[in-house]
Amino acid sequence: MKVAFVGKGGSGKTTLASLFTSSLADAGLPVLAIDADINQHLAVALGASQEQADALPTLGDNLPLIKEYLRGDNPRIASADAMIKTTPPGRGSRLMTPREHNPITDACFRDIAGVRLAVTGRFAEDDLGVACYHSKTGAAELLLNHLVDGPGEYVVVDMTAGADAFASGLFTRFDVTFLVCEPTVRSVGVYRQYTEYARDFGVRLAVVGNKVTDEEDVDFLREAVGADLLGWVGTSKHVRAAERGQTRPIGELEPHNLGTLRTMLSTVDATERDWERYHAQAVEFHLRNARSWAGQELADQVDPDFVPGPLAAVD
Repeated sequence: MKVAFVGKGGSGKTTLASLFTSSLADAGLPVLAIDADINQHLAVALGASQEQADALPTLGDNLPLIKEYLRGDNPRIASADAMIKTTPPGRGSRLMTPREHNPITDACFRDIAGVRLAVTGRFAEDDLGVACYHSKTGAAELLLNHLVDGPGEYVVVDMTAGADAFASGLFTRFDVTFLVCEPTVRSVGVYRQYTEYARDFGVRLAVVGNKVTDEEDVDFLREAVGADLLGWVGTSKHVRAAERGQTRPIGELEPHNLGTLRTMLSTVDATERDWERYHAQAVEFHLRNARSWAGQELADQVDPDFVPGPLAAVD
């Protein structure tokens, strides 16, 4: 199952993403994590030192390898250079699973506290003023389009803040999107913006409150987001210690906060993916790019008789 964490900048989405990912790894569940935030903090939140985080390879730097591997022998794609971030898989494409090791995972993913993590990459000096951040997240979108995961397999993505994900089709790549929301008017404003954009695309959105200190905070969130409120995380000595660089076992998280993580996991596990619909959305955004700027050559990459799924990854 593919899971995203979004929210207002400073709401704690990276913290929640790291707690949720750590709980999966602690339970022995197969999980891949991707830091797709312009501020790359997930590695440190998981327990890496800043020096280790700075030394991680990036998906962006390995984009040629990613394209070449995923292209496989798909006859509709003339070369790896012809692939763009929305290119959907077809017959002959290589599909990945969260459990496997391959040239992409070997080059891009590193073990951080039991979690296999990849990062999109920060802005480099050469990017400033000439490139948008989607030049980095495009590698993650292409990877997710070719990543076939089944029940009990998890891919967790820490997204960039606000509603920036809607500048591409990346927001449709997830089974559940957790919106981390502080009990503040500005944070609720991001929630309302996200729900408005997501409404027509069937995005499964669940709100997790963060930095909740008392019942007034809970009442505020309930009134603001209604039934979308799945649970909340309260004041946490565990999190504060992690912010000071003192990583503790996830089992030492406060009981209520652990309970929220369990509720989040049960929500993910109860969600069923419609592979045809999932793939159709990928194709839709790819064809939008074709109509907008790339033309028929890009549209011809779509294999009309192909739908990915768990069996496709085995065949």
